[in-house]
Amino acid sequence: MEHWDVVVVGGGPAGAASALAARRADPAASVLVLDRADFPRDKVCGDGIAPEALDVLAGLGIDPDALTDGYARLSRLRLRSPGGTTVERTMHRPARVVPRAVFDGRLLDAVRATGVELRRHALRRLLVHPSRVVVDDVLTAGVVIGADGAESVVRRALEVPPNRPEQLAIAIRGYAPEPAGTDGVQVILTTGQRWPAYAWSFPLGDGRANVGYGELVSGGVNRAGLLAGLARLLPGVEATGLKAHRLPLSTGRPRQPDGRVLLAGDAASLINPLTGEGIFYAVLSGALAGAATVEGAGAGAAYRTALRARLGRHLLHSSTASWASRWPTVMDGVFRAAADDQRVFDDVVALGLADGRLTLRTLAAAARRLR
Repeated sequence: MEHWDVVVVGGGPAGAASALAARRADPAASVLVLDRADFPRDKVCGDGIAPEALDVLAGLGIDPDALTDGYARLSRLRLRSPGGTTVERTMHRPARVVPRAVFDGRLLDAVRATGVELRRHALRRLLVHPSRVVVDDVLTAGVVIGADGAESVVRRALEVPPNRPEQLAIAIRGYAPEPAGTDGVQVILTTGQRWPAYAWSFPLGDGRANVGYGELVSGGVNRAGLLAGLARLLPGVEATGLKAHRLPLSTGRPRQPDGRVLLAGDAASLINPLTGEGIFYAVLSGALAGAATVEGAGAGAAYRTALRARLGRHLLHSSTASWASRWPTVMDGVFRAAADDQRVFDDVVALGLADGRLTLRTLAAAARRLR
């Protein structure tokens, strides 16, 4: 039976980062990426890429400019609170908006150039033994990384339960002419109606924008409700290519098990509960998982320790902020504070789009502006 040192299931950003990191940890390692789709392929997503995500990839030897070439750098972000408070400021570093069909394809091409092999294969089952993992009875691996998204087959094989409805969001995304009045500005609009819920408009730089709307599954939303929310928050926008996708939030993330099978990105419920952002978490967790593969049977424990050290405090803070955001007045106070103080705005952006924390400055400023 064919044997590989590392098999990565899923060729998106989490899987690509995993494969890169595994090769960097052991340049002699044989690394195989399995994906059920041919690339390039579409992926339902907001397409926004925080600079911190590109930093992680740069640390793995990938040129961020090659991944984002042809798409605009966006420095302005507009936020609207459930109560209608609007703040628009310049972010500390520009973000990029690149369609996932483009971004993921470019990233996977860069990964393959390092000697990683890609095969089209839809995983059905895993058998975990003390010395190896058997993949669909056709190959074996020293370590398997499940980076196969929100509906992860690897996660099910580990008998890790799915997120509960209150820890799971669903969003619909499409492409439309850039909405009037946005002028190259990234926009995130929250609403008190069916709270917590939000819409977004992220311009691509070519006259189009990635637009969408999402809310918690526990609210009982269906496709008609998602479309109604999008129309309510982005009136007049006529989007095409509308597709929905589930988002397992980090408030329901499982404990990484011991052993030779790891979970990264969406498969590990690493999606920011405040914004739905997942690419930063995907590439960071993938990089940590790939680096842990050299530990063999100890990979799971090593990865769990690394993930806790790198993201543990941030995930605690983002979960706390998500809990507090159940009260729209709290969000209103935070947004008013961000409108008054660039430093608070930067704190809010870092917490929602990268690995920021709840600072005393932001908490005090928001408390003073509660009404």
